[in-house]
Amino acid sequence: MSMDFFGQKLKAVRKSKHLTQLELSNRLNVSKGTVSAYEQGASYPSLETFVTICDILDTSADYLLSISDNLPFKMGGLTDEQVESVLQFISLIERANRIVEQK
Repeated sequence: MSMDFFGQKLKAVRKSKHLTQLELSNRLNVSKGTVSAYEQGASYPSLETFVTICDILDTSADYLLSISDNLPFKMGGLTDEQVESVLQFISLIERANRIVEQK
């Protein structure tokens, strides 16, 4: 698993739960910059923080670690294929934003 992929999944799930980085950081008792670093692939959370992330986001460690692509929740009654499309779309938008920001 690459750190970038972990970060992309973390960001997509966080956004699907309608949480900002600040809201997640407050619930984790870490700084907003720390959550940003996780999502950018600059660092990994500790094991204790990782378990708390899974609990807060109601997602599995397997999903965030790319052991499984099965999401343990449904977004608004969407099918698995629709959820995957939404997550891919969010990931594409974020990549495009990073490219634009670099210019």
